[in-house]
Amino acid sequence: MKILAIETSCDETAISIVEAEGDQQSPSFKVLSHIVSSQVELHAVWGGVVPNLARREHIANLIPVLEEALVKADLLREWEHPDMSSSEAILIREILDREEGLAENLISFLSSIQIPEIDTIAVTAGPGLEPALWAGINFARALATAWMKPLVPVNHMEGHIVSVLADGESTKYEARNPKQVQFPAVALLVSGGHTELVLVKNWGEYERLGETRDDAVGEAFDKVARLLGLPYPGGPQISRLAAEARAQNLTGDWQLPRPMKNSGDYDFSFSGIKTAVRYAIEKRGELNETDKLTLAREFEDAVVEVLIAKAMSACEEYNAPTLIVGGGVIANQYLRTQLAKVCADKGLALLLPTLETSTDNATMIALAAFFHQGESSGPDSIRAQGNLKL
Repeated sequence: MKILAIETSCDETAISIVEAEGDQQSPSFKVLSHIVSSQVELHAVWGGVVPNLARREHIANLIPVLEEALVKADLLREWEHPDMSSSEAILIREILDREEGLAENLISFLSSIQIPEIDTIAVTAGPGLEPALWAGINFARALATAWMKPLVPVNHMEGHIVSVLADGESTKYEARNPKQVQFPAVALLVSGGHTELVLVKNWGEYERLGETRDDAVGEAFDKVARLLGLPYPGGPQISRLAAEARAQNLTGDWQLPRPMKNSGDYDFSFSGIKTAVRYAIEKRGELNETDKLTLAREFEDAVVEVLIAKAMSACEEYNAPTLIVGGGVIANQYLRTQLAKVCADKGLALLLPTLETSTDNATMIALAAFFHQGESSGPDSIRAQGNLKL
């Protein structure tokens, strides 16, 4: 079966097409196309993602991204006699009534191509920014209606869990064999909007063990970067300075807290460490370049230490032989390296997504949808859920 997946939960407009074979116990996947259009430069001007601006850009990007995904997958066939019934056009206009200009552009595009060989459409229903989510959901509803295909809503965080199944260097690659994954597994999900620990009993079977009580880890990186006068997005900037400090063997005399490291549960809190950084800067006064390098290193050290300590504790308590880590923050090279060292020492299997599938993408949404075959929803029943839980 071929799954076309759409992801618009934040500031990436993404569409992927994945071919899946086998059953849910022993599937195999091939990624036929993996297209992501990022808005990061647009939002950098504002120092963060602006929801309605993200929605507007999704509306502008969805058709070009869809066309590119179909071309990459070799599924785009022009239609010699363009024709769409008036009833179909009316339905698409109703579905896309709030997506300014998208309905007419989509009607024109769909009238010019044959229905592609797609079996299922999947779309992120949440969590995320609701204005952004609605753009993708309504686009998926329109496609499902026009092509008469089942529509599967997907939890974005489940997508980050199964993203580790996509293994490869390019946009066409075989996914890791799910049969090689030993359950139960612990999943550490780290992104700009979420920090969670999840017990994975099997693909599609999850129990949330803990989550952040305030700021997500990616949010903390961005806020600390702002305190250091670094541009958005802040995570890569902090990591760059921290890596330079390690390369020069610079440590400084900063002493930041390791929040909730020994709290006895699996919750997180990162607002306090951000406040500690602010107080440290105020106490020091104007920072020189060495101060910035060493403070970035101390902050990254503290955050990584907490994340790893919590994850290792969960693996031990639940006798989990496998640790899965997903979300945009796992693109952090220091976190990847430290996780690999600790898991090797403890004999745990560590599953990480590729850098390409660490950040938001639609390939992970397609993979998650495969494990929810038979759970399709009517196009009118899917709603954007900004705070959707696993």
